[in-house]
Amino acid sequence: MKVITRFAPSPTGHLHLGGARTAIFNWLFTRHYQGKFYLRIEDTDTLRSRQEYTDSILASMNWLGLDWDDEPVYQSQRFDLYNQYVDRLLESGHAYWCSCSPEEVEKMREEARAKGEKPKYNGCCRERGLRPSPGNPEKMVVRLRAPQTGVTVLNDMVKGEVVFNNSELDDMVLRRPDGAPTYNMAVVVDDIEMGMTHVIRGDDHVSNTPKQILIYQALGADLPVFGHVPMILGPDKQKLSKRHGATAVIDYEKEGLLPEALVNYLTLLGWSHGNDEFFTLEQLVKEFANGKLNPSPSAFDPEKLAWLNHEHMKTRTAQDLADLTVPFIKDLGLPVPGNLTALVEMLRERAPTLKDLAAAMTFMLVNADELEYDPKALEKVLSPESRQYISALQSRFSELSSFDESSLHEELHGYVEANGLKFKQVGPPLRVALVGALTGPDLCRIMSLLGKEQTLARLTRFQQS
Repeated sequence: MKVITRFAPSPTGHLHLGGARTAIFNWLFTRHYQGKFYLRIEDTDTLRSRQEYTDSILASMNWLGLDWDDEPVYQSQRFDLYNQYVDRLLESGHAYWCSCSPEEVEKMREEARAKGEKPKYNGCCRERGLRPSPGNPEKMVVRLRAPQTGVTVLNDMVKGEVVFNNSELDDMVLRRPDGAPTYNMAVVVDDIEMGMTHVIRGDDHVSNTPKQILIYQALGADLPVFGHVPMILGPDKQKLSKRHGATAVIDYEKEGLLPEALVNYLTLLGWSHGNDEFFTLEQLVKEFANGKLNPSPSAFDPEKLAWLNHEHMKTRTAQDLADLTVPFIKDLGLPVPGNLTALVEMLRERAPTLKDLAAAMTFMLVNADELEYDPKALEKVLSPESRQYISALQSRFSELSSFDESSLHEELHGYVEANGLKFKQVGPPLRVALVGALTGPDLCRIMSLLGKEQTLARLTRFQQS
């Protein structure tokens, strides 16, 4: 059997982390078995669906590296197909016309609640044999003639066996008065037509699954294998939401995460393979079916995501990171230097994201008069003696014919030794003069990358502070 899965987002917002994880699980499962992975845009909600969100979802999928087979399927273009299936159910007696108004249905539900029963439609039109009236067809809906006894069983690849009493299920609406299909009807038709063998999705869809199983059975169609993965929780164990921070994939792209790191991390939220945590995309494809989909919810941990991102950054070449950092440098309004790759090599260990990497090199990209001093650091190192040290170093550095790391190292340490000083007397003021802070990379490497003119200008400014 050829494995066929799908990801079916609604374009009512950007691709969020929960949706992205669903897409990742389906994609990895399919690619492991060399099957087909389809993308379906469920845009039947015309009031909330927007093209900009469709474009954003497609862009986020591409950024994550989740390619799909064939062209995306749009539900808004398939109403005729859905209605053909509804007509089949009417013809076979598995569906019927209903003229009850929304107000009447709500009254039925209220009466059921008052009796302590499941609030649902009471089936009053099941045996009336109604047909739409040519003069007033918009008042009619089509409902599924659901079984009223027995059970519907879901054999879930994550949760195991889940049993639903048919007595608690509704004669659900399949087609609205305006002729539009309902969600469950459209989903089942699409999954049949697209040949789905597996449906992996969030467990917020569990309540829809018995309804969809009944539609499959009414149509005489084979069921796919269902798998419902638990939702992602915030660090406080509550449902992940905007109050926990960024929840859309596009936000993490803007924050400078690598797509492979986000895919790696989201996969770990609901899947495990021993104690392993770091995976490339290729490794995930290879191992996904050998791991375990966990039935318990997972908590989102921003710190672990940052750690994983840093680990993935270590696997990239300095040139790769330089190319990826350019947009973030421009966002800061800074010039892109010709020695960007060398700057990345110097600073990459200090930055967990591309955005952080761009920010970390700010001190290297501004002119001497624009360098920001940490007030506490300046106060700590500024003294008549430190000005004297910097003045002397400036004179020695200005005479160098070669401004490379080796020459600078020899000149700096030669000055310290020749004057009977300790490096801790000279290093801190020199660092503040060059960086504006008391921490940073190797001093000689900084000076060689700044160049002679900029280095001397910074030493001059420090003496004038």
